[in-house]
Amino acid sequence: MFNPSKIIAIGLNYRDHAKESGMPLPEYPLIFIKPPTTVIHNGDSIVYPHMTEELHYEGELAIVIKDKTKDVSRADAARHIEGYTCANDVTARDLQRKDGQWTRSKSFDTFCPLGPRIVPDIDPTNLEISTRVNGALKQRSNTKNMVFDAFELVSFVSQIMTLLPGDIIITGTPFGVGPIVPGDTVEVEIEGIGILRNTVKK
Repeated sequence: MFNPSKIIAIGLNYRDHAKESGMPLPEYPLIFIKPPTTVIHNGDSIVYPHMTEELHYEGELAIVIKDKTKDVSRADAARHIEGYTCANDVTARDLQRKDGQWTRSKSFDTFCPLGPRIVPDIDPTNLEISTRVNGALKQRSNTKNMVFDAFELVSFVSQIMTLLPGDIIITGTPFGVGPIVPGDTVEVEIEGIGILRNTVKK
């Protein structure tokens, strides 16, 4: 279902998560890239790498790009969006702190679960989003708490790089990130889309 040429991720894009991280709100979207080899689907396993001792979930809304997109305005962005899905920006938090930048900690195989389906025709600026680990609620927010909404993000990223059909923008995570270990089941649920469910394994 998902075969992006690239995944563009947005850092610190919820006001409550920026506060949780002790960082000021960004003046513009903070972007990084996850390789397409991170992608897995609903029901697939997240592999816990041997390099890390602190693996975290990050529930997010994902944007799926419809067509070749370059230099579009916010007003025109919706025309280039195929739809939306759930994402989990899995992160090796200890490596993120150690490296001082985010590439290694975000790029292991299986570190971008996506699913369960792509939904068009929903309002991405007002959706309830939550994350559960083994049934326990860990994150709960609404996309209206984003610093930069989905349309602003498509416009911003398209002014940097050409987006291709199937490319993914994951839009940041709300307050409440935390650890997962082998055997845990992570569920990211977004209103109108459904539940993305993955289990962690060694």
